[in-house]
Amino acid sequence: MEQTVQVSISSQGVAILKLNRPQAANSLSKQLLIELQSAIEECRSNLSVRCVILMGAGDKVFCAGADLKERMDMSETEVYAAVALIRDTIFQLESLPKPIIAAINGAAFGGGLEIALACDLRIAAQTAKLGLTETSLGIIPGAGGTQRLPRLIGMGRAKELIYTARRIEAEEALRIGLVEYVAPPDTLLEQVLAIAEQIARNAPIAVSQSKIAIDHGWGKDIRTGLSIEQIAYEVTVPTKDRLEGLRAFREQRRPIFKGE
Repeated sequence: MEQTVQVSISSQGVAILKLNRPQAANSLSKQLLIELQSAIEECRSNLSVRCVILMGAGDKVFCAGADLKERMDMSETEVYAAVALIRDTIFQLESLPKPIIAAINGAAFGGGLEIALACDLRIAAQTAKLGLTETSLGIIPGAGGTQRLPRLIGMGRAKELIYTARRIEAEEALRIGLVEYVAPPDTLLEQVLAIAEQIARNAPIAVSQSKIAIDHGWGKDIRTGLSIEQIAYEVTVPTKDRLEGLRAFREQRRPIFKGE
């Protein structure tokens, strides 16, 4: 059986997870989701991994969402289970305590956009198109889209995109804050890698605690958010990396962080 999620890890500590079903628009089959969960767990347990890139195979589609051909033969009970598997997989991705960049190399619709919304950063090719298109199929975004999109771009814009099922160009996605950067298709991965490698050079415990502080503090009142930040900061104080950062500053050299 062909591998539907390819994993590669660079010497710089950047893991690339590639959705590998180009013949099926990299759609989220049961096999792909199970393999993606395994890849996420590998990134979680591998201490050498400091940043993760998620992308789709080919140059036309990032991910077209659920595998609708697979779903056509499912009973209602099986549909519920399939959606739960997508939802759980996306939550596992979002919960990974390492930065994740979605390299949106092509179309990202439905569950494909929902999986990108669970990443920390989104960088899209200029040719990419994005949309939560579920209402045009008689359903709603069921893997976090109704919750993550408003948090990212605001309630009004999110409602408009979900209600209309409108597909937008990369430049509009950039303008409304759905993606952080737009790049030419032929340099997309190069630009994503540059950001990932810059992240990977920093202290991994500090980066991880920054993610925890931001994610857990988001939406809380300022006092609660500051308490969460304080707890995250205190985790970094006894680390060897903090001392290495101070030594490197004094010696005017680049620090060598080991995640300790």
